[in-house]
Formats: sequence, structure tokens, C-alpha cells
Amino acid sequence: MSYPAGDKKAKILIVDDSKLIRTMVGKTLREKGYEVIEAINGREALLKIGTDKPDCILLDLLMPDMSGFDVLSTLKAGGLTVPSIILTADIQQTSKKKCQDLGAVDFINKPPHESDLINAIERALKAYTR
Repeated sequence: MSYPAGDKKAKILIVDDSKLIRTMVGKTLREKGYEVIEAINGREALLKIGTDKPDCILLDLLMPDMSGFDVLSTLKAGGLTVPSIILTADIQQTSKKKCQDLGAVDFINKPPHESDLINAIERALKAYTR
């Protein structure tokens, strides 16, 4: 299925160990009509990816238990192609390149501006065909 830009029925998984970020981003996405699910770390994210089948993932890199890098690596190794947008406070070029090599489709700085967040999600959904 293809998701055209502006489709607000998509399911977005927010993966971040910060409750504040999950709450803030989740509120913004719900107000825009997206279905939102949350995970507090990479391990929980992988479980939810398997059960909830999100259409897009907003992924923090530095988390306890399992990092965003590990999530991307696991998805790639398993052949899973869910568009993943990195949501981070700061990303160095080497980290950005590693994320891109592992399949990340976009990067957003924390805290995200609403327009940057929505635009990145819509681009990812538009380009992604399941």
C-alpha cells in the first residue's frame, strides 16, 4: 500500500527513552490525525514493530538497553523496510552516514519543530510502499 502525502491514517512508532519527547511528539502527531504507538527503548521497539506494524518509525539513537543503531541494524538484517526517521539532539556526520547506510530516511533535531516533523513523516510515507 502506498501512503500519499497528507494521509493521516498512518501508524507512527515513537522510540525514545525520554517520556517528555514521547509525550510532546505524540501529542503533535495525534492532533494531526496519526495513530501513535510508543516504545521506551530499542527492544520494546522491535517487539512493537512485529506486533503493531507501524508505517513509520521516529527513532532516538542513544537509549539504554538497545540503541537506535541496533534497531536499524536488526531491521536491515531481517529485511524489514519500515521508513525510519532519526530524532536526535545532535548527530555527527559519521553517525548520520552510519544511519543512512542502515536505512534511515531522514533526520530531525530535538526538540522537533512541528513543521519539520510532519514534513519528514509525509515525505517518508509518500516514498514508502508496503
